[in-house]
Formats: sequence, C-alpha cells, structure tokens
Amino acid sequence: MTDSEHSRSAPTLNTTTPRIFIAATRQNEGKTTTSLGLLAALQQFYPRIGYIKPVGQRFVEIEEQKIDEDTVLMDQVYRLNCPLVDMSPIAVEPDFTRKYLQSSNNDVLVKKIVRAFDRVAWEKDFVLCEGSGHAGVGSVFDLSNAHVAKIMGAKVVIVSQGGIGKPIDEVYLNQAVFDREGVEIIGVILNKVTPDKLEYVTEFARRGLKRKGLELLGVLPYRQILCNPTFAAIQAETRACPLNAWQGDDNLIKNVVIGAMGAQTAIGHFKRGTLVITPGDREDIIRAAVASASEEGRCLAGMVLTEKLMPDEGVLGLIEKAPFPVLLSEDDSYEVASRVQNLIVKTRAADTEKISVIRDLIAEHVDVNKILRAL
Repeated sequence: MTDSEHSRSAPTLNTTTPRIFIAATRQNEGKTTTSLGLLAALQQFYPRIGYIKPVGQRFVEIEEQKIDEDTVLMDQVYRLNCPLVDMSPIAVEPDFTRKYLQSSNNDVLVKKIVRAFDRVAWEKDFVLCEGSGHAGVGSVFDLSNAHVAKIMGAKVVIVSQGGIGKPIDEVYLNQAVFDREGVEIIGVILNKVTPDKLEYVTEFARRGLKRKGLELLGVLPYRQILCNPTFAAIQAETRACPLNAWQGDDNLIKNVVIGAMGAQTAIGHFKRGTLVITPGDREDIIRAAVASASEEGRCLAGMVLTEKLMPDEGVLGLIEKAPFPVLLSEDDSYEVASRVQNLIVKTRAADTEKISVIRDLIAEHVDVNKILRAL
C-alpha cells in the first residue's frame, strides 16, 4: 500500500471537539458515578454532549450488538442521541484476549475506536470518554486506558478512593503510565470520603498531589445510598423468580437478615429497607412479615425464599398481596446471602434517587470550571 492509499484508508481523528477521559486507580472506584454526575454538570456549559466507553468489559446484548452496561446507563439517563454501537465500539468478550494474542489486529481496533469517536462527536459540543479501570487495564491487547486516551487525544481525570496516603500512592503509579504515553492528567477526584474528614482530607490530599504536580479537582463525601443495592439488582444477581407482581424493583436494600430464627424474634428485624432471606418452608416468618408490613416502619424492602421450597397455597395467596416483592431462588440461604454481600453495586437508570444524589455531589464538590480551564 502506498502512502497516499494508506492515508485514504486510515481514519482521521476529530481534534476539534473538547473531550476528557475519566480513568481510575482501580475498578469500582467511582468512575461511572463521576461520569454520570459530570455529564449533568458539563451540560450547563455544553448542551450537546456525547459519551463513549471505547473498551467495555461488562456488556449486554442489544439488537445482536454487545453494548457496555455503563453506555446503556448513560444513554437511558441522558438520551444522548448517539448510536449505541459507536458509544461502545469494543466489547471484551471472554475469548477476546486469546484471539488477539493469536492474531494481533491492533490497527483494526484503533481504527474502530477513532471512527466511533468521530461519529459520537458529530454535531456535539463536548465528549466525555470513560475508561475501564486503572491506566494499565487493557495492556494485554495493546489498548491500555493510557493508550486509548492517547489515541483519542484526551486529557485525563483520575478517580481514586478517599484518603491521603493510599490514593496518592496509587495515583502516582497511574501517573507513570499516562506519562509514558504522553497523556496529560488534569487532576484527581477522591471518592467516598467520610463526611467528618472531608476538610482534613481535602487539605492534605491537595498538598500531597501538588508535590506530584497534580491538581485536586474535588473530594466526594461518602453516601450510604450509593452503596445500597436495589431489589432489582438483587433479582438480577440471584436470578430468582418473582412470586408476586409487586413493582418495587427500585426498593433500596439497607440491611440483610437471614430468617433462621423463630418468627417472634424475626419480627424485631422487620424494618423498612430490610431484605429477608429465608427458606421457602419457613411459612411462620413469611406470614409474620406480611402481617407486620402494615405497621409503621416495618414493611420490608423485599424477601427471597430459598432452596426452591414453594410455600403452600394459603401462604402463596398472602405473598401475592404482600406490599413488598418476593422472589424464589434455587440456592440455599447462605449462597444467596453471599451473593448479596459480594454484589458490586452499579447505578441503574431506574435509580432516580441515586442519580439525583450523584448529580448534587458532583455539582457541589467538584470544580468543573477548573477542568474546563485545563482543556
């Protein structure tokens, strides 16, 4: 291929639309939460915003296309008017890395990202790009977050867990990878800081980051609501079947109780926001939960019946009329409780209360103007 033929086939990156790349020091540090809030904040300055997650690792299938979960969330919340397939150009399937290592096709992947970004940025005032973990994630197939940020010509905001020493140490490690790719870091956002330590962490984290040549862009206080799963998330994680038609999928789970005690003792644990996990043959606990739901503050967030033990018809009739959702799982109570305990809480489009909290946190605690000035 001649140089002229190669220039015609290679896509040209859009370099005019402003953009930032949201990275983190590790997975599940608050990257998506930050992106969700920043989109709302940035819309005050740029009404037409595009979003792209170039490399996604958790995806759903929509019209036979594998689309990253976070991309679906952003589109559902903000109606971004971008093709989903362009907002999520590369989905890392279970076999993706093996296939890549067998026949490296980096040029193809890079072109796919550039073309997707160009379409996402079309007629947009700004594009927010979200990474998939720390700076080195994706290195095994030559698309680390640092390299992807370089491909898209984006400056970076790093999100890290709250604190002083540990987050600065981890940011410093990530900084080295971004520096190697020649990617500029605008600054750092610290997440999940205990509210009573907010001023202390802000002061000393700013000093520590400044010694590394980095800006502190914001410190987000811990909010319990953002760590509480919804009942819909519990159902998705346990793959349990609904036993009634209650529409409380967005019920927030604040605490979990395993119904292994007597009904009278269990009643003391029945509170708003509680998920009860109990074998399906514990009809005494089921009856007590339904009966006490009418009392002030005692209506459960939901119940999971385990071991695929179906209650008798009389109890099923009560369940159908219960003012809380009830599921039936094949697993035992310990397995269900373990899954709930280990559940990674992801914000969903239906979590309107959480999304409102996220927007307020970013608006109040992140210096968006400082980000824009750095661009």
